[in-house]
Amino acid sequence: MTTKPSVGSYQHVLLPLFLLFCFGGVFYTYYKPTVSWFSCSNVPVSSHEVCSDECLKVLTANFTQNTTTHNYTTQKLLLPQPTPKPADTEENITFLIWTWPFGFKFDVKACSPQFGIEGCQLTDDRSQYDKAHGVLFHHRDIGGDFTELLKRPRPPHQKWVWMNMESPDNSGRNDRFDAVFNLTTNYRRDSDVWVPYGRIIEISEKDKPFKIPPKDKLVCWIVSNWNPNFRRVKFFNELSKHIKIEAYGRHFNRYISSEDYRTIVSGCKFYLSFENSIHKDYFTEKLFNPLIIGTVPVVLGPSRENYEEFIPADAFIHVDDFKSPQELAERLKFLDQNQEVYERYFTWRQHFTAIGAHFGLEHACRSCDLIKRNKSYRVFKNLNKWYWG
Repeated sequence: MTTKPSVGSYQHVLLPLFLLFCFGGVFYTYYKPTVSWFSCSNVPVSSHEVCSDECLKVLTANFTQNTTTHNYTTQKLLLPQPTPKPADTEENITFLIWTWPFGFKFDVKACSPQFGIEGCQLTDDRSQYDKAHGVLFHHRDIGGDFTELLKRPRPPHQKWVWMNMESPDNSGRNDRFDAVFNLTTNYRRDSDVWVPYGRIIEISEKDKPFKIPPKDKLVCWIVSNWNPNFRRVKFFNELSKHIKIEAYGRHFNRYISSEDYRTIVSGCKFYLSFENSIHKDYFTEKLFNPLIIGTVPVVLGPSRENYEEFIPADAFIHVDDFKSPQELAERLKFLDQNQEVYERYFTWRQHFTAIGAHFGLEHACRSCDLIKRNKSYRVFKNLNKWYWG
């Protein structure tokens, strides 16, 4: 007689199968093995087929490898912690003006409103010398008291700043200056604190749209320092043979006041921005004042390439672009008769404007700010070689 197996007789088979099924579900959900459960690497299997023995071998090997190389122990998640905010160590810097540059005094409280520089206390009180973090010396005003100062004890962390805006040709060399100063502030781009005579900056919303001022003169020049050996004087003498130039200044006995300066220059289509000496980065207010006022500068100075590092190429005319003063004169006459072409020299004013430097004040404020932010040791060993060559 055939006996039907009881339910209990299958329990030893069903229970292991049930547990295996549950384990497989959990394993697939959380482990996500690199070999698919429905297709085995290097063993083509239809998605409707059961995995072959070869497939199971691959799965077994992969599972064994992964379970032995992964740590499934629950670990505490380490989140990046915010960097603690440093304590407020803001320090006010005392910056001493040893002598006012050319005797020109400026507002010692203007660093913040003019340049947004905080924490700089400018003073001309020499009794503050021992506690001053920095001292500004203007090259042309260094005198006998400087020699006496060199004999005095010097605070070890105090920085001496050499300021000069004159070209090497117009500045006296002094061998005492080597290894004395810590920083330089100058028109040269490679000085520690660069302060040019002017800058081209982006226009702001508060700037009024630029309009070319009315013109009643073609070419103008204002000059006082007349030296027949200067290149600019020789060029002017030749240029004036081919075009009318309205010349002003002591040499021409046509003095103008500071009040009249802007009116005269703005009425000129072109202004001769001729420098008295030619050195890298040396372009002065003779260039920037016409740009600010609204006149096209005709420049004589360093190379066009040097000018173009700081001002738009179509904002000026360089004398070196012409074979002779006569050729330059012909170009200026052409521009005088062709207003549309002339106005192209002001296209840059759609996006930019020109500003001048705050002589003395800007040097002091920016030097003070550098000392405040930078505590590193620094001595300028070869000032004479760097500046005079």
